[in-house]
Amino acid sequence: MPAIVVRQLAAEGPHGSIPVRVYAPAGDAVHPGLVWNHGGAFAGGDLDMPEADWVSRSLAERGFVVVSVDYRLAVEGVHFPVPSDDVVAAFRWVAAHTAELGIDPARLAIGGASAGGDLAAGALLRLRDGGGPLPARALLAYPTVHPELPSFSAELEAAVALHEPDDPRFEPDAVREMNLNFAGDEATMSDPYAFPGLADPTGLPPVFVLNSEVDTLRASGEAFAASLARHGVTVLSLFEPGSRHGHLNRPDEAAARRSIDRITAWLSTPALP
Repeated sequence: MPAIVVRQLAAEGPHGSIPVRVYAPAGDAVHPGLVWNHGGAFAGGDLDMPEADWVSRSLAERGFVVVSVDYRLAVEGVHFPVPSDDVVAAFRWVAAHTAELGIDPARLAIGGASAGGDLAAGALLRLRDGGGPLPARALLAYPTVHPELPSFSAELEAAVALHEPDDPRFEPDAVREMNLNFAGDEATMSDPYAFPGLADPTGLPPVFVLNSEVDTLRASGEAFAASLARHGVTVLSLFEPGSRHGHLNRPDEAAARRSIDRITAWLSTPALP
């Protein structure tokens, strides 16, 4: 694979320094960029997990500069908006340093997986409403963007039921508990910046929602994709066949490698409406 260079840097935000890891193709060329946010139920995950490191390396090998963000987790009294503040600040830092990072500013995207997908989508809304800059596009992998799980379609219920003995589902009560820990209180559960599935997404850039097939959290990603389409946002929504939630965190599975190919193709599209 092409050689890549990995650097440990730091962005500055309202809560202090934010560690970021930059993955870039070797050389002095300018490349499209992606600010990437790992998952982990808002309370776990780090820059070394495959969903952060392997995904970033894989995309860098395909010609992207990826900035992986070590946002603050919702533990030890940390709640929204702190992780969201970190993601917004990290994106703005990257946008202000594209020349040094070797990124084409016109092709800078934001993305995230699972809880990181929620944070990326929330950052989109905050950047739209807070004077930008907006990314050119957004990638949300199996995101959970609602305070409570939307209803399951019959197709999703059947897919999950078929695999349930081997893959226990994310139950609505557990998802709500996870989200309440992130939110910090009941009032914040209705904040659209915390849970973008509640928001009017008009004016957002094109979005790719890539879900896992056998995953009750797919209900959230698909509901958000439908809302994006209703509000005139260009959206591509699909699921990776045969995959379980978090499949980008399991690079030994064929589903993860297929998804990297899908992501590469979508991020490489020269222009989207």
